[in-house]
Formats: sequence, C-alpha cells, structure tokens
Amino acid sequence: MSEPIRISGGAVAHEDLVLTASDGNRFAAFAATASEPAGPAIVILPDVRGLHPFYEELALRFANVGFDAIAFDYFGRTAGVAKRPEGFEFMPHVAQCTVAGVSADVQACVDRLRSRAGQESRLVFTMGFCFGGSNSWIMAQTVNGLAGVVGLYGNPTRPQRDGSEPVIARVQDFRVPLLGLLGGADQGITAEDIAKFDEALTAAGVEHKLVTYPGAPHSFFDRRWEEHPEAAEDAWKRVVDFMQDGNYWAS
Repeated sequence: MSEPIRISGGAVAHEDLVLTASDGNRFAAFAATASEPAGPAIVILPDVRGLHPFYEELALRFANVGFDAIAFDYFGRTAGVAKRPEGFEFMPHVAQCTVAGVSADVQACVDRLRSRAGQESRLVFTMGFCFGGSNSWIMAQTVNGLAGVVGLYGNPTRPQRDGSEPVIARVQDFRVPLLGLLGGADQGITAEDIAKFDEALTAAGVEHKLVTYPGAPHSFFDRRWEEHPEAAEDAWKRVVDFMQDGNYWAS
C-alpha cells in the first residue's frame, strides 16, 4: 500500500465529542464509527501534539476496517476543549499531564465505546505514540476492562512526565497483553532499553511482543511514515492482527 495512513472514502460516521472523565475533566475527542463494526474498538493516545488531525485520520482508518475508534486530547484540564490554532504551544500542557489524568480520560473513552447498543462487552484496546505510547502501555495497569495495549516508540525506562515511575517499573501490575513497535534508529530508545523491557515483561509473565524495525527512526508511523512506508504498513498490520486474531501470539 503506497499511502498507508491517508484516508479516502469509506462508509463510516465521525463526530467531534466532548467527554467527561470521572474527575470531572471535560476533554475533546474524535470518534469514528464503523458502518459494520467487527467487534473490537480502540482508544488512540496521540503524541505530545494532542488531538492532531493525523490521529483523527487514523481513527477513520480503523473505522474503515470495522473497528470503532476514539482519539482524544490530553489538555482539557489546562487548555479547555476548543479547537486549537496551528502553532499551538503544546509542551507547557504536556508538562502538566499526569498518569492519573490520562487514565481517567482513557477510561471515559472506553466507556463511550462500550455505550454503543450491542457492544457493552466488546473488546477495547489502546494504541499510543511516543508520550502516548508509554502511557498506552501503562493503561494495562490503570484502566479497567482493556483487552490489550499497543505502544509505538514509547520509552519504557524513562520516568513519566509527572515524575512517577517508568513503564518498566510497573509491569508486574499489567493485566493484559502488550504490543510494542519500535524504531531501530530511534536515538531516544536504545536496543538495551528494549532488551530490558522484554526481560521485565517476561519475568512478570506479561504476554507480549516487541518488534523493532531496523533503520526506522522515532515517529516512523506518524510524522515520518512517507520515508518509511514498509515499517509503517507492517506496524499497521500488526495492530489490526493483534486486535482481531486470538492466536496472534503464535505468529
């Protein structure tokens, strides 16, 4: 597929939402609804940019293959729910994000995905990128009722932005399978970091698969997919297989 991320056509519905978390936070989200849902659904945790158009397009892409999807914004607590202009300075808001806040927002997204008639018991996954990648993995510890977590180039060894412990220190409390998709040329995440993460997950008995793409940099799937289409397409296929294939771990 020459353009693995762009969206074209598809009989899906989409809408801008404002959801409310258990702590009262109101936050923006974008929902894409499949015309014929395949069953599973997914919550998309963006990178530090928050609800960037790329993640809305990704939600539509999931809906096009039958998975309802919600991408959400991290900054409701500090920047409100309004659409933001190009050039929005997101980093001051990233610095104020907490694991507890992200977890509450993800739980609200999960609950929304299960509110569709006939889908109260559907499988729901998370998928995140960079900042959202590590947070997606952490949702295996903090969010109830998930079926699995996916992280692309999340850092497993660095403490979280709120100063709390890194992903690798939490794995003994992970309750669901984990998929990690990482770049072999990512200068911020070393092969040693990935090996330590793999060892920790194995020791904790967490069902998992970590895939490293040789030569792929950080953000190879979102910001730089045009330069690395083969890695991006393989990552996409792995996420879809992870969500729909009960025997994924044998592949």
